[in-house]
Amino acid sequence: MTTPEHHAHGESVGYRRTALTISPDAVPGQVGELLDAGFRIALIAGHDDGDALRAVYLFTQAGTDRRIELHVPLDRDHPHLPSVARLSFSAGRFEREMRDLFGIVPDDHPLPRRLVRHFHWPQGWYPMLHDAGEPPEFGDVDGPYPFRTVEGPGVYEIPVGPVHAGMIEPGHFRFSVVGETILNLKARLWFVHKGLEKLFQGRRPEEAFELAERVSGDTAVGHTLAFCQAIEDARSLSVPVQAQQLRAILLELERLYNHVTDLGALCNDAGHSILNAHAGRIREQLLRINDHVAGHRLLRGGIHLGGTAVRHLPDTDTLASIGEDIAELASLALGHSVVRDRFSGTAVLTHEQATDLGTLGYVARASGLAVDARHDHPTLPEPGERASHSHTQGDVLARFTVRTEEIAHSIELITRLVKVLDGRTTSPGDTSDAGPHAAGSGVGIVEGWRGTIVHRVELASDGTLRRVKVVDPSFLNWPALPVALTDTIVPDFPPTNKSFNLSYAGNDL
Repeated sequence: MTTPEHHAHGESVGYRRTALTISPDAVPGQVGELLDAGFRIALIAGHDDGDALRAVYLFTQAGTDRRIELHVPLDRDHPHLPSVARLSFSAGRFEREMRDLFGIVPDDHPLPRRLVRHFHWPQGWYPMLHDAGEPPEFGDVDGPYPFRTVEGPGVYEIPVGPVHAGMIEPGHFRFSVVGETILNLKARLWFVHKGLEKLFQGRRPEEAFELAERVSGDTAVGHTLAFCQAIEDARSLSVPVQAQQLRAILLELERLYNHVTDLGALCNDAGHSILNAHAGRIREQLLRINDHVAGHRLLRGGIHLGGTAVRHLPDTDTLASIGEDIAELASLALGHSVVRDRFSGTAVLTHEQATDLGTLGYVARASGLAVDARHDHPTLPEPGERASHSHTQGDVLARFTVRTEEIAHSIELITRLVKVLDGRTTSPGDTSDAGPHAAGSGVGIVEGWRGTIVHRVELASDGTLRRVKVVDPSFLNWPALPVALTDTIVPDFPPTNKSFNLSYAGNDL
């Protein structure tokens, strides 16, 4: 059995990345050793190579920024491999997704029910296979989703959704309650599975940026940057420091307008609507700054292969004033006894639970986990100290406070980068290092505003995209929401749900 140290002798396939081809039987041992060595499962992806199927496991390690891949060839007629869900909850989610989309079966999975597939998906149809074709006519369906049956005196169910009263995407929440106490919550998603990863296939990378920008509309920079990094890794393209600095500014601007939106919405859920109105005012200011900087209110169009271009740099005095405004808003919210009491101790996600579930972003950091790709997988020459947060109790208050502290950190980082750039707004870079027709694979890792985003790509020999695997942090954070809500009350759902603010679109790819 190969030890983690020996993985460095595998094939070098990209930036700090090595790959090892193993048999299905070797998977549990290899995965266990990497987890014990402090690696994180960043993704597990199915692949259709024509004559065979393949599973790819990507592991990342904070600090060293090492990336290790395990490639597992599978018999197309019998695509089975041992499940590692008992070693990693996150792995179990990826395995279920892979089974639903590729028909690759994780044997001995502790929770073998379907994840992505809804009952109307025809049995035996796996849409990510190259010969899947158009969806067949609805016929022999898989039956209703096996929700947990509630029993006992006074226990009843509250179904919510999938259609909601608002401009949000569909998701079904089924509460099992006694009185107002939530005994169990099940979130059923994937009502609008878009087949996005398959839409990437066959396109040239330059033609796929609009898809990347729309993985989750509020995370255009995060997903575009992760996709761009992955292509640059696959093509061995070097990116100038100046381009990295401009990208970091766009990324932090995206964090700002989303975080302040959440602060306002959380205040609104506690009945303090005037603060939500002021948060909306600040958000509009930030969106106008985005438009001034990038020519788009959602910051689309500034990132391209090998470089970055913006129209203007943000005015740091204006950002400083906005930062003071946000700090005052947060102070008014937490200085109000009703709001603070509503947030404090509500829907606690413990450090142990956050660790076991593999949570990311502000959800993880509010529970005391030091997880941040800006530090763990840095692209800037001086990424700075790892941010520390004053509230790590894992409740709604902590998730509110983490956002306010990250807003201050983002404005500080943008101000420092604007000073270094000294008016420079364009860094075209060099796209000729490896040429556009080189086959290869690449990985992009970005700390989006919700948390760590990972894209992995494989290029065909003609330079087109053969496979794109996308992981939004919401995929890993959704299971934490029901855990945090256990033994709370039904009225706790709105502020708790907003404190997580998970993406349907980023999850329902």
